[in-house]
Amino acid sequence: MKKKGALNLSFGMIFSIFLIIVFLGFAFYVIPKFLDFQDKISVGKFVDDFQNDIDKMWKSTQGSQKVEYKLPKEIEEVCFNKNLEIYFQPLGTGGDFDYVEIEHLDISGGKCFKIVEEKLKVTIKKDFGEVLVKIEE
Repeated sequence: MKKKGALNLSFGMIFSIFLIIVFLGFAFYVIPKFLDFQDKISVGKFVDDFQNDIDKMWKSTQGSQKVEYKLPKEIEEVCFNKNLEIYFQPLGTGGDFDYVEIEHLDISGGKCFKIVEEKLKVTIKKDFGEVLVKIEE
């Protein structure tokens, strides 16, 4: 009887160790995926919030507002080109949002804004009689 109990105990321990290894492997696989998903959500929220702030200013006759947006730490710059597209530097850091079209924005030639401490700080403004909104640091 002692041998059978000892055999069951060792099998139980081996099975427990196997389960621990499986759970750890699963955790190491899932955690990076979750963090990547969190970055995509952060970029998507930035795009939505930025467009909403541009639209609010565009609907007004004039105004100026300093805004701040949080972005993932991998993004070093947010750039705008003359086609009203926004893109993130280095390329690929914006995930599904690498190129996004922004409406009601006046970009003459193109501009890039540095991300400092994971935040983009810009001023959104519209002067009286202008049709489009401008952004500046």
